[in-house]
Amino acid sequence: MGIDKRKYKRLPIHLELSVSHLYNQKDLDKPVSSQIEVVDVSKSGIGFICPDTLPLGYYFNATLNLGSEDNIMKVVIKIIRSMLLEDGRTHYGCEIVALPFILEEIVDNYEESLDEN
Repeated sequence: MGIDKRKYKRLPIHLELSVSHLYNQKDLDKPVSSQIEVVDVSKSGIGFICPDTLPLGYYFNATLNLGSEDNIMKVVIKIIRSMLLEDGRTHYGCEIVALPFILEEIVDNYEESLDEN
């Protein structure tokens, strides 16, 4: 396995999200009905698994709950890479492009709670 060159540490998480539409910078809206399973989060992005094929370069709005009411954030996610898994689902890598001011603190709090358990 290669060296991970990511700027921020990926933290394991299990969240279920529903995506009802995707959009891109040209204001093109793509209706979808996808259930996604978030598998990791960092200060700059998320990784998720989805049974549907989603287009790269599209965005969606998400509300992430990182363990408590104090650690909830509303963000805009951009799909930047995908990898087909053996079970037919796709693992997506996404960056958080519009994020709240306190994102770093929220992710730090979540990481501390993981270290405590």
